Amino acid sequence: MSSTTASSAIPINKSPFLRHVPAASRDASPTIHTRTSSPHSSSNCSSPDGSRSNSRRPSIGSIKEDIDGIAQSFVDTHIDQSPKEPSKPNPFEMQHPPEFCCPCGGFLGWKQIRLGGRGLSRSYSDLRALGNMHGRGWAWESTPTATPAPKTLQVMEEQKPVPGTSALEKLPPEVLDQIISLLALDVPPNGYTPRNVDLVSCLLASRTLHAATLGVLYRNMTFPHSIIFSKALNHVSQYPALGTLVRRLDFSHFTSVGLGRTKQMNSEIQNLTSRTLLQCLDLMPNLKECLLQEHVEGDLSADVVNKLFTGLPNLCAVDFCGCSSQSFSAVFREALTMGSGLPLSLPNLRRVSLHECSSLPAAVFENLIPRLINLTHLDVTHTQISEAALFSIPETARITHLSISRCTRLSGPKVVEFLTTHPAVCDSLVVLNLLTDPTRFRLFDEDDVSALLPKFPSTLRSLNLGGAKVNSTHVRALLPLTKHLEELGLSSADLTGQDVNTFFAPPAPKKSEEGSAESPAPESPTVASSPPAPEPWIPSTLCYLDLNKAPQLSLGTVFNTNACLLLSPQSYPLQVIEFSDKLIAPLRERTRNARGSLGWTVRELGRRGWYVRDPASMPSQLSDDGSRSWKMGARWWGMRKIPVAIGDVGGIYGHYMFKK
Repeated sequence: MSSTTASSAIPINKSPFLRHVPAASRDASPTIHTRTSSPHSSSNCSSPDGSRSNSRRPSIGSIKEDIDGIAQSFVDTHIDQSPKEPSKPNPFEMQHPPEFCCPCGGFLGWKQIRLGGRGLSRSYSDLRALGNMHGRGWAWESTPTATPAPKTLQVMEEQKPVPGTSALEKLPPEVLDQIISLLALDVPPNGYTPRNVDLVSCLLASRTLHAATLGVLYRNMTFPHSIIFSKALNHVSQYPALGTLVRRLDFSHFTSVGLGRTKQMNSEIQNLTSRTLLQCLDLMPNLKECLLQEHVEGDLSADVVNKLFTGLPNLCAVDFCGCSSQSFSAVFREALTMGSGLPLSLPNLRRVSLHECSSLPAAVFENLIPRLINLTHLDVTHTQISEAALFSIPETARITHLSISRCTRLSGPKVVEFLTTHPAVCDSLVVLNLLTDPTRFRLFDEDDVSALLPKFPSTLRSLNLGGAKVNSTHVRALLPLTKHLEELGLSSADLTGQDVNTFFAPPAPKKSEEGSAESPAPESPTVASSPPAPEPWIPSTLCYLDLNKAPQLSLGTVFNTNACLLLSPQSYPLQVIEFSDKLIAPLRERTRNARGSLGWTVRELGRRGWYVRDPASMPSQLSDDGSRSWKMGARWWGMRKIPVAIGDVGGIYGHYMFKK
């Protein structure tokens, strides 16, 4: 249903957004974003001295990318507050009310204000003139403007467009939708601040903007905790037409941490349960993306899972990241066999993530995957997927994003056969994650790597071979990949500094042996053979290189610019190198003392550490924020979880992408 239709179903004068509500209760809007980059956003918090700060508000228990920093700059926020001992509020950290005016119930309009006994106001200019009479002007104007002549006022009134006919309101709905969408954020602030301040302001501007904004406001519904979910469900239940506008349910930020509740208290509150979640799905027939995760796995029932697979015909993406409990496994198996079971095909379901769903048995994958005839994204990291399930992917699928990292039931030769022969993957892959921990399980030996490297398609942009037995004999096969790959994971690879140099520098020309007695003389001057022209050197496209736990790379090797080109300008566009803590610890100290950093700095998150090039060290190069279409909204490098929806990285998805 279009935004206009939804607006007609809910009269604007009855919309709850037009009522005066206190700031504390203005968070009933289901999407919980605040426009942090907008100059009018309430996220510009005041510091104790009264100055304004543009720092981003934290999201409870989330991992987010910092858009203001260099590559691999993250905002890692969490709540250490104990439920039994709640901390006292800091007066300097109190949230400020949103920077917009919500008229009170007795407000009669701007043209009903008396102008110092001279009658009622007729326009905005009259009010501004009244402000200038008091010597202060409008509070938001830097300098008071002179009072215009009455004739000018009359001209301005004549030029004022009829309501609903302004240039903005005349824009096509598609263009207006794109403009208003810029006011919404995928990553929410913390769960207790006013949200969507700019969108609520648009709702109050005019009927046209009200109708256009509703579609943006309800397109993506993001829930940080159960209170917001309950308010959103009640609101959509009251106005069912709004449910037809919803395209995404996002629980990636959902948590009860910091609410001061025990697990028993959460179960008694009954805001988010399997019953209310099913009720929510029933109200949203046009849902396209459902993003779940481990913090809501206890609220999933067989009816909910079955609804997702069979009751939402437009659903194209579903994510069960981190749902690994035995109860979830039982619910999932029951859902696949309810009634007559799943249909023979699920043509609309294209992007599926079962990342870290380690409790699901192999039979679940063998039952579900053959039905995904249009599959494009599949993440089965650390699951029990079998080789039979892998080969059961329909040949009609065209997979661009695939992660089979740490799947211990797979064997190297069978995976090589699958990747090189199966029509669903052999010529369409863009992102491929084959990472394993060699101390527990090694997927590829030397022969597997030799058979696999020459078969990768030129469409590939991100490849993680971490844990595979890669050594110097594979450098020749790796070199062509560096001409189109932007991410390459070679953790635990047995490569020397000279091996890595071949990625960034052309080979030295071979010296010809002139005057050799063994070289045959040409038969005639006209048929003299000339040496073949060397192939032109194609620079590397690598922006990220994972050399974690590479045994032959030491601190001395990395910083010897004569023997290793990793940190030299010649390795550009390389921006991020991932190292183990054995190297990151001394690099951190070196960066702290600012001696010999060569324009690189350390960035860390969780168990991972990166050495990141400072863009200021390459002033002649265009800035690169790391955004790529295949990252689907992420900007930084080395993500280990396949995204199934386009959006900013945040919540627990950021934890699995970059922290683990």
